[in-house]
Amino acid sequence: MRVHVDRDRCEGNAICVGIAPDLFELDDDDYAVVLIDPVPADAEERAERAIADCPRAALSRQD
Repeated sequence: MRVHVDRDRCEGNAICVGIAPDLFELDDDDYAVVLIDPVPADAEERAERAIADCPRAALSRQD
């Protein structure tokens, strides 16, 4: 799976970073970026949780 970050929606809350710091980080402008693309199978559950918990719905699953 792949995770898409909608930069128009992202507010840099870093919820995704807290859930999966090996998958996400904030860039210099405080937008989430995906560190591993595609997401490894053993990390998909955490990626899905980050997508679900994003307060601005800035993350989406791309198959």
